[in-house]
Amino acid sequence: MNFAKGSSSPYDRGMLLLERLIFRRLRRRVFPGLRGDVLELGVGTGVNLPLYGAGARVTGCDASEGSLGWASRRKTRSPVTLVRADAQRLPFADGSFDVVTGSLVFCSIADPARGLAEARRVLQHGCGRLVLLEHTRGSGLGAWLTDAVGLLWNTWSSECRLNRETTQTVVEAGFRLDRVERYALGIVRVIEASV
Repeated sequence: MNFAKGSSSPYDRGMLLLERLIFRRLRRRVFPGLRGDVLELGVGTGVNLPLYGAGARVTGCDASEGSLGWASRRKTRSPVTLVRADAQRLPFADGSFDVVTGSLVFCSIADPARGLAEARRVLQHGCGRLVLLEHTRGSGLGAWLTDAVGLLWNTWSSECRLNRETTQTVVEAGFRLDRVERYALGIVRVIEASV
């Protein structure tokens, strides 16, 4: 990806250090293997779009038209459709997707339980998968850190909540946890679940 000024969004430039340290490696592990009809919630600037393989048909949704503009510039290997939509009110029929994904999105959804209920609704029952790369409330020292920094962070960012318990919210939304991988004191997690 070219992150030269003017060729990427301010968000991408602001995330560059974290992408290099941890997220890029995890994205390259999580997203290329996904197949079938895939819905990416909070697709943002489309950083994951080039990672999907030819076996995926991706629908990326985001509430921000500006972010979708950046996402539309990404080169992809799979067919991609971009839709302006709120993850809490998805404009798709029940059981429309094989996989619902998201990365660094459930920290910013106003009602994460509602967003996960919508994700569950649009997944094929019995075989649908949820695959998330999220930052969450950490474990041990990580929990203390996300709680402490979160107080300051929330005054700067009106949307992003650093210490959400996303794994627990996934279970409460009716998903069955298949795997949770923890990185960086448990602050970063790959969450895989099914319906």
